[in-house]
Amino acid sequence: MKVTVVVVSKDEPALDSTLTVLECQVADLAPLGVSGDVLVVDASSGRLDHVRTAHPSVRWIDFAPPPGSRVTIARQRNLGVRESGADVIVFTDSGATPHDGWLRRLVLEIDGGEAVVAGATRSVDTSHLLYRGLSSAAAPDYVEECPTVNLALRRDALDRVGGFDESFRYGSDVDLSWRLRDAGYRIRRDAGAVIDVDWGDWRRQLRRSFAYGRARSDLYRKHPRRLRTVLRDDPVVVVWPLFLLGLPIAVKRPAYLLLLAVPAWRNRHDGPVQVIVDHAVYGAGVLRGLVPR
Repeated sequence: MKVTVVVVSKDEPALDSTLTVLECQVADLAPLGVSGDVLVVDASSGRLDHVRTAHPSVRWIDFAPPPGSRVTIARQRNLGVRESGADVIVFTDSGATPHDGWLRRLVLEIDGGEAVVAGATRSVDTSHLLYRGLSSAAAPDYVEECPTVNLALRRDALDRVGGFDESFRYGSDVDLSWRLRDAGYRIRRDAGAVIDVDWGDWRRQLRRSFAYGRARSDLYRKHPRRLRTVLRDDPVVVVWPLFLLGLPIAVKRPAYLLLLAVPAWRNRHDGPVQVIVDHAVYGAGVLRGLVPR
């Protein structure tokens, strides 16, 4: 078995610390009879050459988008997969810090018969709402979707579903998850394969919330069948856009704003103001995604 850890990057100096950890974890695969390496697909136009020089064992691809196109994570990851030459592809992000044994656990799950394995992601700042649930100890053994910040899968499974959809700027990992599930693959969750991630400051989080909300509209447009269970499985994508659309009511009926007491109470231990702002921005992103481009 050959394993390649694919990391995409653009102007993220924290890549240096991630590669240091990954090189050690790849070396730990040798006793298993598994060969491994790390492949960076970098869109920094040479601005991270000092990181490249510091890690000579890491394969490095300078990424430039096709003429007239923008840099997207989906394009970078697809290039990494094509260049990997591996039986198993593992994805993580620049700035992520895997715990000891992270890669070994993912590889052993694949070697044990799983096709797709998602590890647990722990935010170094627990206020980031979009990621808090990823490390929940109560999460099921198999999940319907997962981010590529902590994901391993067999190359044949990835090829079968056609890789990442490059029409997505954000959300391509969820789209991949859904297509894998539709193709009959199960997504195994390994709570012991943990990585720590710093998601950035509050402003970056809000930009991400808006972008992910917008991507959610694109996802349901591509996968309309999943709308049948959206209220059960993904209520935020419905409730918050509807609330925002109803805000003009508050001009004549200020009591409308009392609806905010529901999420405030439910999240009273998690920073209710942040919950409301974060979800409202996410809902605005969903609405933006509904507007024809």
